[in-house]
This record gives sequence, structure tokens and C-alpha cells, in this order.
Amino acid sequence: MLRSLGPLVLICLALVGWMSFKQSDVDPVREVDPASTVQLAAARAGYPVVAPEGLPDGYRPTSARTDAGDADAGDPVTLEIGYLTPSSEYAGFVVSDDARVNAVDDVLGGAQEQGTVDLDGQTWTRGTTERGETVLSRTDGDVTVLVTGSAPDEELETVAGAVRPYSG
Repeated sequence: MLRSLGPLVLICLALVGWMSFKQSDVDPVREVDPASTVQLAAARAGYPVVAPEGLPDGYRPTSARTDAGDADAGDPVTLEIGYLTPSSEYAGFVVSDDARVNAVDDVLGGAQEQGTVDLDGQTWTRGTTERGETVLSRTDGDVTVLVTGSAPDEELETVAGAVRPYSG
């Protein structure tokens, strides 16, 4: 009985090994193109929408969403884009004209300010969230722009420094 089970076990182990080796080259990260989401937000927002543009290689957009699809004229509009950074950490970008929206309030509520940083001619407020993550934020009237996540400060600063007005 052992003679007949031995080869079957070896064949099963070989198949499992071959499948795991074959799948090791598959990238599990699914990238998205945020262009249509940014375009929708810009079309419906009552403010000039900004978004990161021209990020260096290694910054991969993995999520993009906006509530602009349900927005009527004059309604607040929020745009969120998530990135996988070169260090395989998360960097999130948010722009909104509603300070009470969860994407803004959850990050800035309780954040401790730690000074400012100048990035590409824009002054950003640096802070630490209640989760211990760095947040870079700036406001222009009622519009709040923020970049936060588990990524190192240098990578968050790269995302913030790439924020430009959307030009369609």
C-alpha cells in the first residue's frame, strides 16, 4: 500500500510546487486608471479640482473614487485616489469641499500639527494622525487637499508635490 501511495504523494507535491512557482511571477496588485474619476469630479465640482500628475515610476494607482456621480449643482464633491508606493506602502490623496466628509474628517480629526513643509511652491501643513501616520494637508477656502498613508514621509511628499490643477 505504501508503494502505491508514495508515487501519488510525490506527484501531488510536484504539482503544488509547480503551481506555486508558476504563480510567483504574477503581480497581485491591480492598477486602475483614475483619469475618468478625476474628470467626473472636475466636471461636477464647484471648485477647481486638483490631483497628482506625473508621479515617478513606482507609484501605482490602485483605487479611485468620487461621490460626484450623485452630486447636483452646488453639492460638495470629494475625490479620493490611492497609490501603492515604491516601498510597497499606501499613499492616499483626497480633495474635497466638504470638511465633514469621512475621507477628510477621519484623517484630520484629532491630527496633531507638526509644522509646515514647502513642496513645489505650495505650503502644506504636516501632522500626525491618531493612527500615527503622517498627513500633509492644505486648504484653499472651503477646499481641503490631503495626502496621508503608511508610506514614508519622502514618498508622501512626492505625491503632494505632484498635485496640480486638473486641466482635462
